[in-house]
Amino acid sequence: MKSSRFAIHLGFAVAFGFAVAGLSSCAGPEANQGSLSSPPAQDASLATKSEPLLIRSGDFVSGEHPTKGSAQLVKENNQHRLELDQDFSTSTSGPDLVVVLHRKADVIASTTPPAFPLNEGDYVLLAPLKSFSGAQMYPIPESVNLEEFRSATIWCRRFNATFGSATLQ
Repeated sequence: MKSSRFAIHLGFAVAFGFAVAGLSSCAGPEANQGSLSSPPAQDASLATKSEPLLIRSGDFVSGEHPTKGSAQLVKENNQHRLELDQDFSTSTSGPDLVVVLHRKADVIASTTPPAFPLNEGDYVLLAPLKSFSGAQMYPIPESVNLEEFRSATIWCRRFNATFGSATLQ
């Protein structure tokens, strides 16, 4: 009886030894002397990228022309940008449409129809509107203090007419 227990224990010990030896051979290139390929090195630029962080967002309200969709202020990799979503659309009837950040939260209510004009100094111009519809992004210069701006606005610079604006909350 003692010898059969001893044989069982010895069998377990030998099996355990083989299992440990097998695991150590999978430990990596150092223990394996390179018989397994090592994983590809990661690009250093990928390691520093961060997930986009939503700062504020809002839905467009029509002004001079029908405008819909939403706008989001986003921070990623220490850079801010304004994103217009896939549902964004505005009228194609305006020349010189631009995207601006405005100091007032409710540009439409704080301006006078029919044009809903903007006053110099109340906004910062980001860029010409890329497309009358669909998702698009606009980088925000580092010099812009986002705490000072409460809305994103689509504005016709030539006729000082606000097509639509989104309060960013």
